[in-house]
Amino acid sequence: MRNALGLLLATVVAALAITGVWYYVSKPNAAKAASQAMAGKPPEPPPPSATRLAAKDDVEFTGTVPSKPAAPPPAPAIPKSSCANPDAIGISRTVVVDTAGGPGFGLDHFKQFDFLADHEVVLTFDDGPWPANTPAVLKALADECTTGIFFSIGKHATYHPEILRQVAAAGHTVGVHTWSHVNLNGKKMTDQSAKDELEKGFSAVKFALGANPAPFFRFPQLQHRPSAVAYLGSRNIAMFSCDVDSFDFRSKDADQVINTVMTGLDKKGKGIILMHDFQKNTALALPTLLRRLKAGGYKVVAMKPKGTLDTLPEYDAMIGQDPKLPTTMTNVRPISSVIQTIAQ
Repeated sequence: MRNALGLLLATVVAALAITGVWYYVSKPNAAKAASQAMAGKPPEPPPPSATRLAAKDDVEFTGTVPSKPAAPPPAPAIPKSSCANPDAIGISRTVVVDTAGGPGFGLDHFKQFDFLADHEVVLTFDDGPWPANTPAVLKALADECTTGIFFSIGKHATYHPEILRQVAAAGHTVGVHTWSHVNLNGKKMTDQSAKDELEKGFSAVKFALGANPAPFFRFPQLQHRPSAVAYLGSRNIAMFSCDVDSFDFRSKDADQVINTVMTGLDKKGKGIILMHDFQKNTALALPTLLRRLKAGGYKVVAMKPKGTLDTLPEYDAMIGQDPKLPTTMTNVRPISSVIQTIAQ
C-alpha cells in the first residue's frame, strides 16, 4: 500500500514537470517579448504635487489656442490714382483750415500763419468765373491733377453760374471776392457799403453754386479795410493775401506771366500764388507754368475749409430780387427742362 502511494505521487510530479518543459519550449519568445516590452516602457510620470497644481491655478489665461493657425488679415487695398498723367504735379498734401476768428494767409499782409514748407505753393485765382478763360484754367489744372482756390466775384457768378459749378465739381475750393470788385478802401466807401459788398458777394456765390461757398475771402486789389477785416473775423471767414503776385492783368503775354511767377518763387522759395482765371494770358500760361513748377521741385498744397460760409437771409433775398441780375438767377432750371426737341 505504501509503495502504491509513492508510485502515484511520483507519477503526478513527473507529469507536471513534463508539462512545464513543453510550455517553455513551445513559447520561448513570449516571455522574452514581454520582458523586453516592460523594460522599454518609459516610467509613468509621477502625479502632480499640490505645489504644482497651485502654481498652475495661478496662471491667468487671456485667450484660447486655436485649433489651426489663423489666416493673416488681408492687406488694405491701395486706392488707385485717377490721374491719367504719370508726370503730373498733383497735390503733395491737403490742409484743413479752421476759420474761427478770421485767420489771414499770405505773408504780404498776414505774418502769423506761415504754414508752407520750403518749395510748397498754393494756387489761387481771382475774378472769375468767365467764359473760355476759366474753362481753360480748369483743363490745365485737371491735366496736371491738381487744384486751387477760386475767389469769385459775385456778379460774375450770377452771369455764369454753370461755369462756377464746374469749378466746384472739379474739386476746387470756391471762395468770394466781393460783389462787384470795388475797392473797399475807397474814399466814398462806408462801413455799411463795405458790408453790403461782402455779404452780397457771399449770397451771390451761394446762389450760383446752389450751396454755401467756402469761408475764404480775398480783398479786391489787396486793399484791406480795417473795419472789414474786423467784420470778417466776427463772421469766421479766413482772409487771403498772397506771397507771389503774377501781375497777369498787366502782362503782355503768357511768357511774362510764367517768368513773373517763377522769379518771385525763386526769390521767396514758397508761397501763395495770386493769378486770375479772368485773364486770357493766365489760361495760356498755366500748362507751361505747372510743368515749370514741378521741374523746379515745387509742390502744390490744397487748402480746404473745416466748414462752410453761412450767408445772411436778408442778403440772400436781395440777390433773388435784384432786377439787374440776368435771368439765369431767377430761372435756374437746366436747359433740357426748358427746351426739348420733338422733331428733327
